[in-house]
Amino acid sequence: MSITRAEIEDAHARIASHIRRTPVMSLGKAFGHDGPVSLKLEFLQHAGSFKTRGAFNALLSQEVPSAGVAAASGGNHGAAVAYAAKQLGVKARIFVPEISSPAKIAVIRSHGAEVVIGGARYADAQAACDLHVAEAGALRVHPFAAEGTMIGQGTAALEWEQDEPHLDTVLVAVGGGGLISGVASWWAGRVKVVGVEPEGSRALHAALEAGGPVDVDVDSVAADSLGARNTGDLVYSVCSKTVDHVALVTDEAIRDAQRLLWQDYRIASEPGGAAALAALVSGAYKPRSGERVGVLLCGANVELAKLAQVAEESATS
Repeated sequence: MSITRAEIEDAHARIASHIRRTPVMSLGKAFGHDGPVSLKLEFLQHAGSFKTRGAFNALLSQEVPSAGVAAASGGNHGAAVAYAAKQLGVKARIFVPEISSPAKIAVIRSHGAEVVIGGARYADAQAACDLHVAEAGALRVHPFAAEGTMIGQGTAALEWEQDEPHLDTVLVAVGGGGLISGVASWWAGRVKVVGVEPEGSRALHAALEAGGPVDVDVDSVAADSLGARNTGDLVYSVCSKTVDHVALVTDEAIRDAQRLLWQDYRIASEPGGAAALAALVSGAYKPRSGERVGVLLCGANVELAKLAQVAEESATS
């Protein structure tokens, strides 16, 4: 499978009136790097993450049955589908695992979707969703392994390049791989795209290493958003051709990045949303001198009590 720039441009025209054009923060030298750093503030998107782009593209590019839409999600995808469904007057049922953040479940419910909680992990929620789709005839909106989702997520890169046209490298957090599939397809052959995964949740890293999708164990502070056990064939087929490599970061590095974003920029980021920055500040990705680096900050659905705990750890250490 391949995704073209024309497909991403068409998707942007389709969804532009429904999404926010999120800003870009150009920092100059930052985070210990001697070159310019650009932050795409995608956590300011409707429903708190980039996933709203893919959700709208999926719903607007195909017919939605009377049974509505269904999605399995660790939280952010469900919130995005719920938001898009509400805006388009469509029924939505969202299946989430027990590890989902209460903050994310609250966002989903705030948009009027029915929430079904069950199963220990994302795979359990996906199985329940698939059963509902088979029985009720609802439209399944997959969080990453669907062409419409990937293309929709690529619109973030289209906007970013218009606002910051001279990047050398972009760092993108990876869960299932829908976001990086779209972003890397937009910049293929022109800008180096580096994936970032937690050491304890490395589905894309493992797939690229093995030469195909493989199951991985998931154990990370960012598991509710970066916790896919397998990328699937579609994501692998795109990323194996367009992603330079995947950098792995520790949970400690992710917490450090969360803390830095809050203390220095007053950005409340969830762990998955801070993972890409963690690669830069921890040295998991080492840019060359003067390299123009972009970092996609992708999600802000964080429990404030947990963020306060992360900040407090710094104050008392």
